[in-house]
Amino acid sequence: MTERRALVVGGRPLRLADLAPIVRGEPVRAKLAPAAVARIRRSRALVDRVVREGRVVYGVTTGFGALASVRIRPDQTEELQQNLLRSHATGVGPPFPESTARLALFLRIESLAAGFSGVSLGLVETLVEMLNRGVTPVIPEQGSVGASGDLAPLAHLALVVMGEGEATLGTRRMKGGAALARAGIEPVRLQAKEGLALINGTQIMTAIGVECALRAISLAFHADVAGSMSLEALKGSVTPFDPRIQAVRPHPGQKTVADNVRRLLRKSGVLESHRFCSKVQDSYCLRCMPQVHGAVRDTIAHVAEVLEREVRSVTDNPLVFTSDRSGDVLSGGNFHGEPVAIAMDVLGIAVSELGAISERRIESLVNPALSGLPPFLVAEEGLNSGMMITQVVAAALASENKVHAHPASVDSIPTSANKEDHVSMGVTAARKCRTIVDNVTSILAIELLCAAQGLDFLRPLRAGLGVEAAHARLRKDVKRLLRDRVLAPDIEAIRHLIDRGDLVRAADAAVGPLA
Repeated sequence: MTERRALVVGGRPLRLADLAPIVRGEPVRAKLAPAAVARIRRSRALVDRVVREGRVVYGVTTGFGALASVRIRPDQTEELQQNLLRSHATGVGPPFPESTARLALFLRIESLAAGFSGVSLGLVETLVEMLNRGVTPVIPEQGSVGASGDLAPLAHLALVVMGEGEATLGTRRMKGGAALARAGIEPVRLQAKEGLALINGTQIMTAIGVECALRAISLAFHADVAGSMSLEALKGSVTPFDPRIQAVRPHPGQKTVADNVRRLLRKSGVLESHRFCSKVQDSYCLRCMPQVHGAVRDTIAHVAEVLEREVRSVTDNPLVFTSDRSGDVLSGGNFHGEPVAIAMDVLGIAVSELGAISERRIESLVNPALSGLPPFLVAEEGLNSGMMITQVVAAALASENKVHAHPASVDSIPTSANKEDHVSMGVTAARKCRTIVDNVTSILAIELLCAAQGLDFLRPLRAGLGVEAAHARLRKDVKRLLRDRVLAPDIEAIRHLIDRGDLVRAADAAVGPLA
């Protein structure tokens, strides 16, 4: 049995790296921190007191949204919360991948464990057991406008808690109640505020965002490796990566990329072979890698900070504060997804640029007028078309990214009888970003395929130590193209290498860890 990684909920602030095992689909086991248990109990006690005293508190003793003025009797509390989940579970479209749903479940637990939501300890413990025993809600992808939180998708998540909706357990999809029963978990009878606390939040957009950010970080490293391999194959210059150039434009990402490329090119025989050639300057897709890749890295770093803040945020409404003797239940707008929505739009724009510049390097590699290599990187051209259409595919993906990079966060459409008159479209922004990340993974895979082939034509010259190490690892899974064959499996194989980080690890082993 695979050993489960332990994750403490409601303890120290989480970093994106802490969430990577869930993103990778690895089994994890969550455990509530003792301090979180105490916080949850305190906040629940205050909600119970509000109900006993008959105070007018949104979502606790009233209806929801535009129905907030309708008072609810104490004996209707459970029915109110059940109706909320049932009425809001209106999502459409294909379900999220299981890793996304599990991450959203974990993030919902983390938010509730902060102790500002007024839910019972039993509810949070049930969510923890669902995660630990593999009960994963089936959540449709479409239907959230990102305020008041991700209502529709989170309602599908929450239905399972009370034994409704659908879930997966192992490889099987079934009714939520059946999944709980098979896992030995009792469904929850919702108390005051608990249904509202489960669906008011940004955990769906944040879960997708965390996945995108982690993959984007990996793509930034692979872009440096792919670009360095292309630079070698095209007999480009190392001069643009001189540290003195970066020092007078001190963006941190630019310096990091230049340092990485110089490290990857260390002890390059290819560079030595054309040191005194007549070429004066390379095209921008080679020369400006520090500036473009670096700007992307700086953007990813900013987005990672936004997401880490959101992961440790409480985003439901109203919020329960127990810091003084009387306590307060305050209505606000922490459920609004604007911080994540804008971050996802910006990340999508940045990652699409990695694909755009990579596609230009692919064109340089396959075009004999630019490369000095055989046309389309194959011998016996004419009889063989070689890698001609790989550039076409990269161009199609890069062009598609231009559409997806249009921001969703600048759009808004009023909902809930105009009570929710400005919304974030955060899930839309995150889903578009995910598509861009997928497309750029394929574009970089195509560049690596072409760059490795270009290096093969330069033999017996050897590239830099880091480039050679990445090339050797790629060649274990994808052989050199000698005559035409179906290349789609090769591209997919390199995608898997990127997803696993194998090429970067190979380069790291040869030249030390890239930054």
